[in-house]
Amino acid sequence: MQDLSQTFSKLPDAAQLTHLDNSGEAQMVDVSAKVPTVRQAVAAGRVRMLPETFAAIEAGNAPKGDVLGTARLAGIMAAKQTAHLIPLCHPLPLSSVEVQVMPDAGLPGYQIRATVKIKAETGVEMEALTAVSVAALTLYDMAKGLEKSIAIESIRLVSKSGGKSGDYENVEA
Repeated sequence: MQDLSQTFSKLPDAAQLTHLDNSGEAQMVDVSAKVPTVRQAVAAGRVRMLPETFAAIEAGNAPKGDVLGTARLAGIMAAKQTAHLIPLCHPLPLSSVEVQVMPDAGLPGYQIRATVKIKAETGVEMEALTAVSVAALTLYDMAKGLEKSIAIESIRLVSKSGGKSGDYENVEA
């Protein structure tokens, strides 16, 4: 196993790394001094499948039932549980979570987009990314009886607004 002191010697001082304390241990960032602002994050991803699988889902012929509704609901629920999944995320009282699962015959498959909004001291990028990830995983789970080779692809942050670091737009998204 690699000596961690060598790894940390290549990094900036721990004081510059917000998730590490002075001894290099992981810590949750203290956001108590920050002013709450309205923040929003949008994430996206896609689920690619065979044309036959896509046609069956679109026709409502999946063995487990409502694939798209279940995936959308799972994404919303996942956003609210992000702090339980990602160790250093703050538990947040989300103001709004919207998950869209949109058919894309050109893939074939589905484009997934999550928009999460809050007024708080910290952002909601991880909540939006978690929503997309779990919606995609749920879509896979609901359709795996039709096809095992379904691919989850290109989960990414599309944009964020609010907070000290300002706005961000992923030009490749």
